[in-house]
Amino acid sequence: MEHAVLDRFLRPFAECLTPEVAQRIVDLELDPHSQSRLDELAAKANEGHLTDDERQEYEEFVEGIDLMGILKARARTVLVKHPS
Repeated sequence: MEHAVLDRFLRPFAECLTPEVAQRIVDLELDPHSQSRLDELAAKANEGHLTDDERQEYEEFVEGIDLMGILKARARTVLVKHPS
């Protein structure tokens, strides 16, 4: 439910995207340092060995990934409507 509300807030954002900007959003990835840290935290989470600070950091990563997923989905919609 939380993502549905956020998605509704982001619809106007997608309406502002050009196909070029939409493609850049679709192509976004975490930088290598952040990806490495996320992988480390995920492994520790799977083992049940996160400290409280690490759990908070991991949750922030997950929230960021969720947001990026919604932004990318909106950007893909733009690309479908405006194929190159």
